[in-house]
Amino acid sequence: MEPPADTDISLQRKRKRTNVTIGLIFLLSGIEYAVILPTVWMYLQSLDAWPFFLGLVLAAFSFTELLSGPVFGYWSDRTGKTKNIILLSNCFEIAGNFMYFVGISKWFLLGSRLVAGVGAGAGASIFGYLTRCSSAKERVPVFAMAMACRQAGLLIGPAFNIFLRYCTFQIGPFHVDKFSAPGIFMCALWTLMQFVVIFMFYDLPLNPLESPQHEHKPLLKQTDVQSPLYGAINCDHDPLSNQDDFSSMETANTSSVPVTNNHICSQSAAPNGTVKNGKPMIGLLREEVVVLLTAQFVTFFNQTALETLVTPLAQTYLGFEDLQNSLLYFFCGIEMLIGFLVVRALSRCCSDRILLAFGLLICNISCIWCLLFLAKPTGSYGFLLAEFVVGVFLQVLGLPFVSVSQVSLFSKVTAEKAQGFNHGLRRSVGGVATILGPLWAAGLTQNLYIMLGTMMGLLLLISVMAIISYKYLVDPAASEDQSS
Repeated sequence: MEPPADTDISLQRKRKRTNVTIGLIFLLSGIEYAVILPTVWMYLQSLDAWPFFLGLVLAAFSFTELLSGPVFGYWSDRTGKTKNIILLSNCFEIAGNFMYFVGISKWFLLGSRLVAGVGAGAGASIFGYLTRCSSAKERVPVFAMAMACRQAGLLIGPAFNIFLRYCTFQIGPFHVDKFSAPGIFMCALWTLMQFVVIFMFYDLPLNPLESPQHEHKPLLKQTDVQSPLYGAINCDHDPLSNQDDFSSMETANTSSVPVTNNHICSQSAAPNGTVKNGKPMIGLLREEVVVLLTAQFVTFFNQTALETLVTPLAQTYLGFEDLQNSLLYFFCGIEMLIGFLVVRALSRCCSDRILLAFGLLICNISCIWCLLFLAKPTGSYGFLLAEFVVGVFLQVLGLPFVSVSQVSLFSKVTAEKAQGFNHGLRRSVGGVATILGPLWAAGLTQNLYIMLGTMMGLLLLISVMAIISYKYLVDPAASEDQSS
């Protein structure tokens, strides 16, 4: 019996509202980063902080995010609910930004970013939700739009600083100035976001578009899988845990069936390539998953290392100041936003692994360019400017292809029931990279051959791993459909 048409319309409305809410959450996360970053060092200086405190404050957010991500993800996997997790995480964002606004001391400021970072961990639950509520074909466009929303926030954020820098008034016992204004501003935005989540976010069922697919594949729903070779195979339990069943099957069919067919039960019961009731952590040790987690680490390490390197390099060789640096980051943000939209469009005709391979190729070309021309810049000002712009342009060009494709592939090759925890682990790997990248680059600004050589070595490593594992970097369900 088909559902009533009005039910479908209501479900589509809820889905659109939920997607808008998710886009706004990612938009606010980008705005927060862009609003706080420009003044955080001056804020710390006003609180008599030591120079290394800037690194601690920036790393604090990533540190608690990488710890809370798997926890929130596991919670959403167990309950199947995401709305309550977002509401709770937003409370941490509100509290953290209010603490940033208060700014009693440098240690209080450090604590504010630790608290706000806990709230950012809900991103793992959101990615898990997007995975469960989208088909495999929709995965790249959905993830690309989510990342594009955050990138849009990074572009919008500096515009808010134009009026925040002129704030000077009292809120009760607290004085609002250009240093504390970003905190109270983001506190207000995250508070408004709570109401948006309450009234516009819905914990929707699984993607209804996939139900016909399961109807045409009753093997995925039945308890007993009918096999022309084995007869009825019970798939209610982990096939690898019952050795007696497999021993009897092997004895009866050794003359006609290869041993590899013993895994027919697990393949049929789990279209995403994992054992139906297997342990998620075992699935995370598979070759293709390790490759994608490595790609996550390399992408974020190189991106944050380059961001750390760009400012002192531009100042030393090109004489860039605040205005020029702001314009540079603005144009990089525009390029990255366009890149996400291009990836979204290309996903209709290109597979995830092709997008990943193209992104890695561009990143390798960029790193080679930087090693040749930026490790020891020489020449006229115009020549130096051209070398610098091309290197940064190529690096930024490859990032959307690598980041979106590896996230999409990761969601397809890992257990569907553990998507929240899996994405939490993936984001934790990225969090470690965002901590190590700036620390590595900051210490080697005077020895660029070592710094850029490390970036090149990491890119070569993940490129070789991707080439060797290329045949596994594919949606298992799609490959099974094609083979059948």
